[in-house]
Amino acid sequence: MVTKLSDAFKVNHVLDLNSFTELPETHAWTSKLDSYSASGGSCTSNPETIPIIDLNNKNTIDLIGHACKTWGVFQVINHNISKNLLDEIELKGKGLFSLPMHQKLRAARPPDGLSGYGVARISSFFPKLMWSEGFTIVGSPLENAIQLWPEDYQNFCDTIEEYQKAMKKLAGKLMWLMLGSLGITEDDVEWVGCKGEERGCSALQLNSYPTCPDPDRAMGLAAHTDSTILTILHQSNTRGLQVFKEEGTGWVTVPPHPGALVVHVGDLMHILSNGLYPSVLHRAIVNRTQHRLSVAYLYGPPASVKISPLQKLVDISHPQMYRPITWSEYLGTKAKHFDKALTSVRLCAPRSRVVNSNDHKIVKVG
Repeated sequence: MVTKLSDAFKVNHVLDLNSFTELPETHAWTSKLDSYSASGGSCTSNPETIPIIDLNNKNTIDLIGHACKTWGVFQVINHNISKNLLDEIELKGKGLFSLPMHQKLRAARPPDGLSGYGVARISSFFPKLMWSEGFTIVGSPLENAIQLWPEDYQNFCDTIEEYQKAMKKLAGKLMWLMLGSLGITEDDVEWVGCKGEERGCSALQLNSYPTCPDPDRAMGLAAHTDSTILTILHQSNTRGLQVFKEEGTGWVTVPPHPGALVVHVGDLMHILSNGLYPSVLHRAIVNRTQHRLSVAYLYGPPASVKISPLQKLVDISHPQMYRPITWSEYLGTKAKHFDKALTSVRLCAPRSRVVNSNDHKIVKVG
């Protein structure tokens, strides 16, 4: 089994997607995106929308708990991340991805590395390539920024570091709201630290989805769940994010809401909740006329901490569903088993009504 983060993902060759006037065969997926749905639900006519939660609402904890249990995803407003900072991170992302390909490749993610420019990390699990490019930042952005802008890197670094700091604080707050909705207190999870003291590890993922000559047969980012406790996503004012909801609903588009951030329940929160909160299955589609950018803040536990179902959520009627596992070990497991990663660390069968999105066989290409 892969045991290091740096070994967890393969690297694929990056193509300049802006240079194509026709969809290359390497990127041609099924002609009907709805065929990705396990239940056949339509994403084009679905009236359901994910919850939008005001963090200043006195019932925030209950609202978040309900959203986590029924959707595994929600949007938040009044999160104290300024519009100026969101605009600035989007501007920096667009500037990065608009660089000539040869310049972006100066900061290419190495085969044994975590940070840098490249294709989606999940690409190696699919026979077709995705219509997107990405830039991963783990820790300081300085080394890669110098490669991209040898004489003018500081402004990029300043924005990234400000964004990382703000997101870390918000992620800690959201994690405690999620845990609080489960009845969990500081005494139940020593590794988390006190409220306001964020000890987790994180990564920042910038994603670019260029305009596509044949969007009906292309996929921006294939269906997957996040290997995190939670993910905070800022998306530009262009539709593309879709989440999968069970019980016949199928794929639901998440329209950008002014000032809102999307919060995904990750696989590790699913484990912590002993299966009560599903990690949301999601994907990104592309379009013919508008470029889309997203910025994902991936938040997890300290590297050495083993994650397992919280004991307050385990009893005779609700046995422990998953074995203890570190984030690093889980990434290695996901690199090997992908959509069966949760199943591979499960100790017992899920209870009725417990959703495990990773078990869906929904990926079809051809």
